[in-house]
Amino acid sequence: MIRKTLLLLLLSVGFSGATFQKANITWQQLETGLNYASVPLEMKSSVGDSKVDILKIDPKYFKFELLSAGEKKSDSKKADVWCKENNLLAVINAGMFKLDGDFKTCTGYMKNYKYINNPTLNNSYRTIVAFNAKDSTVPAVQIIDLSCQDWNVLKNKYNSFSQGIRMMDCNQKNTWQLQEKKWSMVLIGEDKSGDILFIFVRSPYRVHDFVNQLLGLPIEIKRLMYLEGGPEASFYLQHPSMKVERCGSYETGFNENDTNKQFWDIPNLIGIKRKNK
Repeated sequence: MIRKTLLLLLLSVGFSGATFQKANITWQQLETGLNYASVPLEMKSSVGDSKVDILKIDPKYFKFELLSAGEKKSDSKKADVWCKENNLLAVINAGMFKLDGDFKTCTGYMKNYKYINNPTLNNSYRTIVAFNAKDSTVPAVQIIDLSCQDWNVLKNKYNSFSQGIRMMDCNQKNTWQLQEKKWSMVLIGEDKSGDILFIFVRSPYRVHDFVNQLLGLPIEIKRLMYLEGGPEASFYLQHPSMKVERCGSYETGFNENDTNKQFWDIPNLIGIKRKNK
């Protein structure tokens, strides 16, 4: 499956709300600090609608939560079930998981307060999303790049961490090697203003090409981290103004079709809810 291919590559290297326009993206404002867009990509995929879904989240107004079947001592569940059971507004995959054992362990470092899902840093991945900050000396949420930030300091500044594959370097240059395999995918990004981006594309792309497409959009990406691909890639939004359900399908060498129409069970997710006022 995808995670095996990725490790080999790494070794080689009805809405009624307000809208506003920025360049070629029309953002739909769901509420203060929460905006959604479905953006046609310039490079067309051979499958599907070639659109990317982006949810832009201002951490001043929203709290991020790490959900883990291991911590909750539950089975893996579909994204919409996780979202509804935990009264969240939106969820995405928290990262890839190991295809052995109980299928609940992240392939990178993962920790949520006292619960440790995986204590070991994956030295190939190079990025970690961190949230639930312990104090105001750091942003509430950020994607840490281990190549240009001090992990020894930052690991003590947050309560929640999930590690994934770095897709851009510290100067916003594409770091994903070009290869022919393609798949649906879900990512998490951070823009230059500190907003967090949930990013989902169902149409399959070569990852290098998809990163270049995102860099060409006016979303001012500062950090970008890979979470999951193929049928397991999931994005679910349940908001009073809008509901969005997105599941992946196509994956070279595993599921080479666009027929998957339902969420797959996944063990670890990142979700958001409103902060208490």
